[in-house]
Amino acid sequence: MRVFLTGASGFIGSAIIPKLQAAGHEVLGLARNDQNAVKLQAAGVAVHPGDLAEPETLAAGAAACDATIHCAFIHDFSQFVENIAIDRRAVEAMLGALEGSGKPFVLTSGVLMVDAGREATEEDAASTNGPGAGRGATEAVVEDFAARGVQTAIIRLPQVHDTERQGLVTYAIRAARENGVSAYVGDGSNRWAAAHVDDVSTLYRLVLENGEAGARYHAVGESGVAMRDIAEAIGRRLGLPAVSIAPEQAMEHFGFVGMFALRDAPVSSRLTRERLGWTPAGPTLVDDLEDLQLADA
Repeated sequence: MRVFLTGASGFIGSAIIPKLQAAGHEVLGLARNDQNAVKLQAAGVAVHPGDLAEPETLAAGAAACDATIHCAFIHDFSQFVENIAIDRRAVEAMLGALEGSGKPFVLTSGVLMVDAGREATEEDAASTNGPGAGRGATEAVVEDFAARGVQTAIIRLPQVHDTERQGLVTYAIRAARENGVSAYVGDGSNRWAAAHVDDVSTLYRLVLENGEAGARYHAVGESGVAMRDIAEAIGRRLGLPAVSIAPEQAMEHFGFVGMFALRDAPVSSRLTRERLGWTPAGPTLVDDLEDLQLADA
């Protein structure tokens, strides 16, 4: 297949590219500037100029290909609500261009968009309340198009990591350096799900090739890593003490990540593994934090 990939030059997108190429797929990557275009060309990827804020450019890329994987998102959390709106318009444009085509469309979402109050599963709809509600509404748009002739699927990401990047944990590392302590809230027993980027990129290929229309998939290798364990691993690597802070200090210490610092959000990927034969085997989040590349952290 010829696959249109948004976010192609990003952390996860750049890991997806070789997995698709090794399986015989051709990749058309979205590039919003010359620097990203050069990076994609070096990876053997055809370049499609465009920008999330220009949805017609994404619609054209999707229409020109056999399948679409949408990984792009503007990670400026000071304008989170605005960026969710930009993303949804881009998704709606791509799906509009694909309506009735039967082509696969894979949306990237997040496990923190689900507020199940227990271990979340693929059967749980995204929350309509709280910080994840906006992206949850985008999931609903995608699910609607499963009945409109698009083979849609949703991949929900946890904290995706290697030794250079770790999702929201990357911001916790930055906060530890700025504040001189690696913090967790309360007793730190609340959990975040995680997965290594190599396992996650493999799942994208599996969903693209074998995903069920309208299905949700959880790219989760570890169902829940305690925040205290995360903070202590960061502290060991940076040579800083790991300390407990009160809930009211979370926003001051972590910045925007403080919105999620109290969340206990364990997530199951049992159905994903059963449906696709996906067997994550990469290093754990704590392993990668112990081997953190400090120059790039």
